[in-house]
This record gives sequence, C-alpha cells and structure tokens, in this order.
Amino acid sequence: MRSGKCPKCGSEEVHEGSQVYFKRGSYGTNSIPITFFYTVPLDNYVCVDCGYVESYVAKEASRRRIAEVWPRTLP
Repeated sequence: MRSGKCPKCGSEEVHEGSQVYFKRGSYGTNSIPITFFYTVPLDNYVCVDCGYVESYVAKEASRRRIAEVWPRTLP
C-alpha cells in the first residue's frame, strides 16, 4: 500500500494518513497503546475503492519498544 497500489484489488486510489493531526499525543485516535502511559502513532493507508486498510509504525524506536513489551507471535 505504501507504494500507492492496493494489494487486494489492484487500485491506485490509495490515500495515506501519515500527517493526520489526531495521531499525535497520549490520547491520539490514530495510535496503538504499548503500555498504560505509552502509545505509538500509526501511518494508515486506505484503498478508497475496496476499503482495505494497512497500518504501519513508522519510527524504528517505537517498533523496538513493541518488541520489548508485546509477546511475539509464533508461526
């Protein structure tokens, strides 16, 4: 999706929310909680043709924090 093409339907009508104002701050609506006091902002990509959504954690430091706190999914 970050390339601008939807992997589900092939549409190029993909829009991204990396600059959405509300994803910042401790009560951001565009974030996920990592601990009680720590949230991580998400960059969302939406295909406006089929509705498929992908979310990414942009900052490497935030991804490392998730790896420290969240349990790993085993294959």
